[in-house]
Amino acid sequence: MILPIVLVPHPHVRVDPSVLGGSPHVAGSRVLVRRLWVFFRDGARVETLMRRYPKLGPAKVLDALAFALDNPEVIEADIARENQLLERAGRTVTATQSGSEQIELPFAAQPGTSRGR
Repeated sequence: MILPIVLVPHPHVRVDPSVLGGSPHVAGSRVLVRRLWVFFRDGARVETLMRRYPKLGPAKVLDALAFALDNPEVIEADIARENQLLERAGRTVTATQSGSEQIELPFAAQPGTSRGR
């Protein structure tokens, strides 16, 4: 699934097809904007996000959230793409699911690339 075009770019958010499968992420990190957005949308306070990701700093956290608000189609498509990949991997995600287990998702796995990393 290809993500929609970013209509409103932001200085601290990057979208590069060769990095993290083209998912919007915070510049200089591997933190996905969709992660910050989902935490915030589900009730996490900005202060909590800044404590969870201290290396980002307030400007990057706030800019990532502003990117999500300015580009809802991109973020929703990125979340949908992640859910499709999880379903194909035999996993389901619920809003209340928690845990520290991580699984490898095949974002933009193309021959001759390092799986979007």
